[in-house]
Amino acid sequence: MTNYLIVPGLGNSGPQHWQTYFQNSGDNFFRIEQQEWDAPTCSEWIHTIDNKVAEFDLATVVLIGHSLGCLTIVNWVKKYKRQIKGALLVAPSDLEAPHYTFPTKGFSPIPLERINFKTIVIASADDIWVSLDRARFFAEKWGSEFINIGNAGHINVDSGHTNWNEGMSILKTLG
Repeated sequence: MTNYLIVPGLGNSGPQHWQTYFQNSGDNFFRIEQQEWDAPTCSEWIHTIDNKVAEFDLATVVLIGHSLGCLTIVNWVKKYKRQIKGALLVAPSDLEAPHYTFPTKGFSPIPLERINFKTIVIASADDIWVSLDRARFFAEKWGSEFINIGNAGHINVDSGHTNWNEGMSILKTLG
């Protein structure tokens, strides 16, 4: 059985967010809880991921990241080099964009090394936190399949992504 580990971004993912919908869809979905959701430090977040991943057979693990959670996963891969089943990277925030001014520490520069397991990057054509070109660039560098779902904002509650069945269908191709 695949174990799905959810990696939210800044502020966590609230009760209406598609990550919560995913989490509630089965007993093999687990949210990775961080200590500091609003002013995160990369080293702490990736350590928390590694501790949770270590609870499972690596061959069964699929990570599900959103926004800063995607960059947390990529930084985790760079440091720990674990071989897992796969990762779904939804709306990876571009921390290097001038308008990204959230209080994050240690997440950049954004790692651009190829990821050694199957990954899918899902992006939106009108996401304010990552341009479609940058999302495609990240996918190419990481060796990820790239899916553009059109004008879907930041693929969060504000853009209407709550019970996100399309995302769940894409996720199932990894596990």
